[in-house]
Amino acid sequence: MLLHQLLNDYKLILASQSPRRRMLLEGLDLSFEVIVRENIDEKVPEGLLKTQIPVYLAQHKSDAYVDLLNTKTIVLTADTIVWINNRELGKPQNRNHAIEILKELSGNIHEVVTGVCIRSSKQQHSFYSLSSVHFRKLTEQEIEYYIDKYQPFDKAGSYGIQEWIGYTAIEKIDGSFYNVMGLPVQALNNELNRFIRNEKNKENSKYEKV
Repeated sequence: MLLHQLLNDYKLILASQSPRRRMLLEGLDLSFEVIVRENIDEKVPEGLLKTQIPVYLAQHKSDAYVDLLNTKTIVLTADTIVWINNRELGKPQNRNHAIEILKELSGNIHEVVTGVCIRSSKQQHSFYSLSSVHFRKLTEQEIEYYIDKYQPFDKAGSYGIQEWIGYTAIEKIDGSFYNVMGLPVQALNNELNRFIRNEKNKENSKYEKV
């Protein structure tokens, strides 16, 4: 049975304001509702590994939606970080900061890690996907052109792979392309499939005990 058929009996909620995650989830041919709650604290405890940070944030975001959970509702949350030189690069604060970030990525390899949390009233499952992105050396003119035209101030690492810079500057990706966009949909398809089947098994076990 295909994933969208398994989900027929469930309401899937995408708890994200990202238009890219919305587009990618639509690509799985799933029906879902987008619900966004503002002002969720995104502070991260010290000492977490690069793969633990986005998973922690995805799980933390899901806590804000527990009141929506019932026996037929599933909430999906995600968070993506950009990692280089043993530290996380966040979203740029302004134009100059965006320029500094892209100069650091220029001619280097960085990692993009997305953490995903799938949650229902019966279970919670989290996973991550990691991709290595190879940037060629960029000129200052290219960096300023991209920033001024595409305004990537809402994007971790100050770029969107689906935009001009992805076409012209990225030489190679080791791992999932869609993960760099913000949602590892191939892995999500598999994980969500297992999650739903486990959900149904829990329902069947409950009925058998009655």
